Amino acid sequence: MLDYLQLLSLRLGLPVETLLAVGVGIGVLLLLFGIYAALKRPDPAVARIAAISGARRLERQDRQFLMPADKGPGALMKAFIPGEKQERNTLQRRLAQAGMTSPNALQIYTMLRIVLGIGLPTLFVILLFLSRLPESPLPAAIATRLAGLGNLGTYQILAVLIWLGYFGPSNWLNGRVKARKLRIEESFPNALDLIQISIEAGMGFDAAMTRVGNELKHASPEIAHEFLTVQHQVQAGRPREAALRDMADRVGLETVRSFANVVHQSMKFGTSMAQAMTTYSEELRQTRELRAQEMANKLPVKMSGVMATLMLPALVIMTIGPVVIRYLANF
Repeated sequence: MLDYLQLLSLRLGLPVETLLAVGVGIGVLLLLFGIYAALKRPDPAVARIAAISGARRLERQDRQFLMPADKGPGALMKAFIPGEKQERNTLQRRLAQAGMTSPNALQIYTMLRIVLGIGLPTLFVILLFLSRLPESPLPAAIATRLAGLGNLGTYQILAVLIWLGYFGPSNWLNGRVKARKLRIEESFPNALDLIQISIEAGMGFDAAMTRVGNELKHASPEIAHEFLTVQHQVQAGRPREAALRDMADRVGLETVRSFANVVHQSMKFGTSMAQAMTTYSEELRQTRELRAQEMANKLPVKMSGVMATLMLPALVIMTIGPVVIRYLANF
């Protein structure tokens, strides 16, 4: 076995220790996935309840308004998922703000980061191994490029792949959260106007919120999902204030949090809900207009820096260039 490793090391141009480390890593990874697959067995009681509930359970799962209690990670997942409840709640809140409210979203996201962080370097090592075989199945250009890599270049590429595999999903999640917040913030004043019209037409607040949620399924699915989730939680027996506060935490916008406070105070003190919605929607539009004006006022300052960077060298050349040419002509 040792002779084979030494022969393989000579063919690939890699130290024996590196080959052993790669082999041990792949073996440990396969062992972990095997243990996870063996331990992940469906509970017979849960399977029986799922079979009885049928389409009703599928509908509730799609709407995702009855979330199971957080029991913490299992015995195997404790090595990957944060053990502290506060850290798990923070990550789950970020996933909810990105629109991923599935009960298994945290486990899927964590396992995706781990699989990509290990799988991308493993794939690169396999390609590197195939490129250094006498009869490589890879294209000639790729095989030549990989075979010409030294130890330093190999380690650098592995480090970059590990970083991309583990931190790439985190950057993608941040971008998705930012984009979803922007869509909700832009469409929220229109949703408030629809609620106000529904209330003035004689509907109660809950009925108006449900009607607006159904109407906005195509125009603004994010707001529709949040509104319908609140009403489903209220129908399930949860207090309206807690459901609205939970919606504000899922969205992560101060605009939605203020909306929850406005609704709570209006119901608590008995003021007109339609008037409250009108006033708050006008305030949101004024805030959006002021933000647009602020961005427009920043534009000349940003453009001045770019123009100075691009035009200053040209002006210097035009001003000093003739002098330099005359000076050189005299010599």
